[in-house]
Amino acid sequence: MKMIRTRTALTALLATVAVSGGLATSAVQASAASPKPTAPQATVLPVVDMEATVLAAQIDPRRADSTLTPGAKDSVLAVEKALQAKGLLAAQWVDGYFGTSTTSAYAAYQRSLGYSGLDANGLPGKTSLTTLGQNQFTVTRVLTVGAKVQRDGYTVNSRTQAMLTEAERLLGFTLKLDQGSYNPGGDPTSAGTHDGGGVVDINVDGMTATTRTNVARVLRQVGFAAWVRNPTQGNWPWHIHAAAISDTDLSSAAQHQIGDYYLGMNGLANRGPDDGPRISPIQPWEEYLRTH
Repeated sequence: MKMIRTRTALTALLATVAVSGGLATSAVQASAASPKPTAPQATVLPVVDMEATVLAAQIDPRRADSTLTPGAKDSVLAVEKALQAKGLLAAQWVDGYFGTSTTSAYAAYQRSLGYSGLDANGLPGKTSLTTLGQNQFTVTRVLTVGAKVQRDGYTVNSRTQAMLTEAERLLGFTLKLDQGSYNPGGDPTSAGTHDGGGVVDINVDGMTATTRTNVARVLRQVGFAAWVRNPTQGNWPWHIHAAAISDTDLSSAAQHQIGDYYLGMNGLANRGPDDGPRISPIQPWEEYLRTH
C-alpha cells in the first residue's frame, strides 16, 4: 500500500510540474506575441530652402503666367501653408507660386512682427522666415547680407562688398562706385532701387565700350543683375547699374529688377528686352561660391 501511495504521489507531482511548465511556456509565448509599446515618433517638419524661396519671391511676381520657379515649389508651399495657418493667405493661393498674393501675405506677417517699411515688403528675411517656421518647417541654406560697411564713401553690406571684390579679382582692376545702397530718396532717377541693400552704380569714366560690357558680364557672373546704362535711357550719365540677386535687404523696386533680369528684360520701367551680356546659368552669389 505504501508503494502504491508513493507512486500515486509521484504521478501527481509530475502532472503538476507539467501543468506548471505548460503555463510558463504559454506565458512566454503570450509575452512574445504581444506587441511591445513603441516610443512616439517625432514629427518630421517640411524643409524650406531659403535660397530657393527668396529667388521665387523675386521672380514669380514678375511673371506673366503662373510658371513655378524651378526647385522652389515645396519650400514655397510650406511657407504658404504657414501663412494660411495664421489666417493671412487664402487656400486658393497655397500653390507653390510666390506671386503677389503670397508677397502681400508675407508682408502682412512681417508687419505682425513689428516690422515696417523696407523690412515689411514681402521678401523673406532670416528672422521672419525662421519665426514663421516654428512648429511648421525648418529652414536650410539661410541667406544673410552681413553688416553695413563703407566703400568709396558709400554704404553697402558685407555680401555686396564680397561680390564686388570677387568681380575685381576676375577683372584685374578696381571698380569705383558712383552710388551705393541704403540710400532712400537719395537719387530720384533711381526709382527707389537704391533704397535698400544690394544695389550699386559703377563709375565707367575712361572705360571703352568693350570694357563696360565686360564689367557688366563679370558682375553678372558673380551674382548681380547688371546693365550698362546710358543717357538716352534716363536722366543719368553713363554707368553700370548692378543689383545683387537674392539680397534680402532689396527694395521692392530692386526685387522687380531681379525678376525682370531672370525673365530676359532690361530692368527699366519699359520692361524692354535685356540689352546686357547674357550669361548661363544665371545664379546668385551663394551658387557662384559653390561652383567656383
